[in-house]
Amino acid sequence: MSDAAVAVESEERMVANNKIHFSKEVKQVIDKVLKTDDPMDAPDFNTVDYINQLFPNEQSLAGIDETIQKMQCEVSLIDDNIRSVVRGQTNTGQDGQLALCEAQKVISSLFSHIIDVKTRAERTEEMRNLTAAITTLNHLHMLVGGIDSLNKLIERRSYGEILNPLQAITEVNQHFQQFSDIEEIKNLSQSVDKIQVTLAQQITEDFKEAFAAKPAAQNQHRLGLNQLADACKVMSVLDPKVKKELLKWFIAQQLEEYTHLFHENQDIAWLDKIDKRYAWLKRHLLDFEDKYGPVFPLDWEVSERITVEFCRQTREQLAQIMSKRTNEIDVRLLLFAINKTQAFEQLLSKRFTGVTLGAKPAEQARVLTTEQPSASDAPVGPTVFHDQIGQCFKSHLDIYIRSIDRNLAELMDKFVEMSREPYKFAEAKTTVYPSSGDLFVFYKKCMVQCNQLSNEQPMYDLALVFKKYLREYASKVLEGSTPKLVPATTGSSIGKSVSLLTRDMQNLSTAAGQVFHNFLKEGDTQRFSRDDLVRICCVLTTGEYCLETVQQLEDKLKEKVTSGYVSKIDMSEEKDVFHRIISNCIQLLVQDLEAGCEASLQAMSKVQWQHINNVGDQSAFISSLCGNFKQTVPTIRDTLASSRKYFTQFCHRFVAAFIPKFINVLYRCKLTLSDGSNNVLGCEQLLLDTHSLKTALLELPSVGSSVNRKAPTSYTKVVVKDMTRAEMIIKVVMTPVQPPAHFTQQVLKLLPDITIAEYQKILDMKAVKRVDQLQLIDLFKHTASAAAVSGLIEATTGDDEATEVPAVTSGTIDEGETSTGVTESSATTTTTASTSTPKRAFIFSVGSFTGSADRNADGSSQTGIRKLESLLKKRFP
Repeated sequence: MSDAAVAVESEERMVANNKIHFSKEVKQVIDKVLKTDDPMDAPDFNTVDYINQLFPNEQSLAGIDETIQKMQCEVSLIDDNIRSVVRGQTNTGQDGQLALCEAQKVISSLFSHIIDVKTRAERTEEMRNLTAAITTLNHLHMLVGGIDSLNKLIERRSYGEILNPLQAITEVNQHFQQFSDIEEIKNLSQSVDKIQVTLAQQITEDFKEAFAAKPAAQNQHRLGLNQLADACKVMSVLDPKVKKELLKWFIAQQLEEYTHLFHENQDIAWLDKIDKRYAWLKRHLLDFEDKYGPVFPLDWEVSERITVEFCRQTREQLAQIMSKRTNEIDVRLLLFAINKTQAFEQLLSKRFTGVTLGAKPAEQARVLTTEQPSASDAPVGPTVFHDQIGQCFKSHLDIYIRSIDRNLAELMDKFVEMSREPYKFAEAKTTVYPSSGDLFVFYKKCMVQCNQLSNEQPMYDLALVFKKYLREYASKVLEGSTPKLVPATTGSSIGKSVSLLTRDMQNLSTAAGQVFHNFLKEGDTQRFSRDDLVRICCVLTTGEYCLETVQQLEDKLKEKVTSGYVSKIDMSEEKDVFHRIISNCIQLLVQDLEAGCEASLQAMSKVQWQHINNVGDQSAFISSLCGNFKQTVPTIRDTLASSRKYFTQFCHRFVAAFIPKFINVLYRCKLTLSDGSNNVLGCEQLLLDTHSLKTALLELPSVGSSVNRKAPTSYTKVVVKDMTRAEMIIKVVMTPVQPPAHFTQQVLKLLPDITIAEYQKILDMKAVKRVDQLQLIDLFKHTASAAAVSGLIEATTGDDEATEVPAVTSGTIDEGETSTGVTESSATTTTTASTSTPKRAFIFSVGSFTGSADRNADGSSQTGIRKLESLLKKRFP
């Protein structure tokens, strides 16, 4: 037997004798790696269960041979795998020995490479140190030799030859700063510093000598422009403070003439000649750039620096002189100076980049690209030189604001005069006063102009001025031009006409018709003329225009002013003023139309309805009402054609005021004969007239119009609801009082929300006696309360708490009268009182629904009473 066979056999014997046990975690990992569905791989494999699964019955034993053969094959395959693994383990030792030998060889080779790299690195470091030493020696030689040569060049003022050596020596000196502890190097560094100081002093003196008005006789070293240009290049290498001091002196020297020429004691220094200041700078810059432009490097921006200093001096000089001569400044002079200054600042912004002012690169680029803008170009934000001079005018802009105030005061007087003249609506072809448009155009110009001057405190002050004159325009122009009515004194004539109408009228179509026109002539109520109505409508539409434009004005002001003042600008009060004017105009139109209806309503109340013996067409007073509508409404509608919503409001307000008046007059109509029965013909005539009036009111918005425009739904609903109530009142009057229970039920059916006061008025229309009225009112309250309680019980079904109706004491309903109260007692409460009860409040005249009244005798809560109280309040407010 071979060694491999012996190893396999021993392995099999060991496995058989020693069962290997794995932990739960190891088994889970093995299951993830070696996924299998073979039941033999299960840790809880059971041989008997497996055999029973393969052969569940006798019939399945027929395939036992095939199953055994299959298992034998699997066993053979497993044996082969085990032998391969065992043999592989036998060769592992030999392979490991070979790998170890290879690793040792690689390590030896790597060690050799490392030694080689280290050796080369050491050689490179030595070469580098040698190179550095040679370079340092070379720099030292340059430094020593350069100092000597620079001293000679400085003495000869050969600035053109100094620049390159100076730059080289400066750089070398920086290199030797790390060796400053060496005495020789320190001495050389000090020599370089001394050279720089000497150059700075010498070049500064040369510039002062070159630009002196008269050179000193003993000074033979006055430099030419080319030498000065070379000196500037040398100066650029020196300490920046040196250049700064040189430029400060030079700019002051350039502006010396300007300082003396425009001293505050000179006439030319005042604001009226401010353009001469700017003309001087333009000439001086041209002269400077022509003569000395090539001397200074471009990056020194000498022209811009001169300009900036000019602006600073000018700003300070103007501020000083204006503070001393404030009384001499008027708005024309101030605006002249500001306009000239702004134009000059814009010119400077186009000419210079603003780099010396700290302008951002984006602003510099914008200036460079807009050096020659077209005339149509709009301004693109603040310029780089904005307010460099103009800042001095900010503290004096109150002069401008006061001027605007005076101009608006004069303009307002002009508008008032215009408003007193007859307004020719047809010629103007607009219902808006032209003065309102002129006012806002003026506002716009002022706002644009002020924004150019300042968008800070002056803009806010301007907004306050705007607010002031908006209120004045509203009061002086709009309210001042609104027509007024003087109360008429026509009592005697109305009395005469009433006496004529109260005669025996057997037939409304005859007797009333004969005296009706006389009544209207003798008792006319004062009305507005057509021109007055047009004027009121024009005031309304002008108020509407102002209201809309004020909102736009407020938004524009908030857009223009700086953020700190945005929250302070508020024109809500001014908008409220125009709202009030519009509302007042609508009310005047309503009152005028109402006034035209007064005579007709008075005639209606004086008609002897109980004596009418036939029903004809609509009565004369209805025809008069319709005539009033046709005469007045078309004028208002046509004038308010551009303000349709306010015409609709006018119609709403009119019917809201007129229909209650009509119903009150309706209550005063007597429809009962002397025997106590209703005059059915009179009731029918009144019902016909009421229906005709309802039709006329529904057509009111389009009366007299060639275009039959449908009235708004909201308006139609109001008219139908209120006029239907008037018709129901007449139908209630037509209902017989007997039997009382049926009459009461009919009242509640036709007028479910009727009050006690209205119920008594209906009884007065039916000429029911006072004693009988009390009984009917008592029955009405019983019936109404029962209906209320019935509705309450239905709404609170399932409520366990007791509900009791408290005692109700009623008295006479007419204001100012008192009588003995009629007391109703509930099952648990008896109350007797004599009281005077205001109308529409009688139901709460006994006790209160609070405190102890909220508890029953057994102490339980009377929540139901509160609900009854709420329900009764709806019926009897």
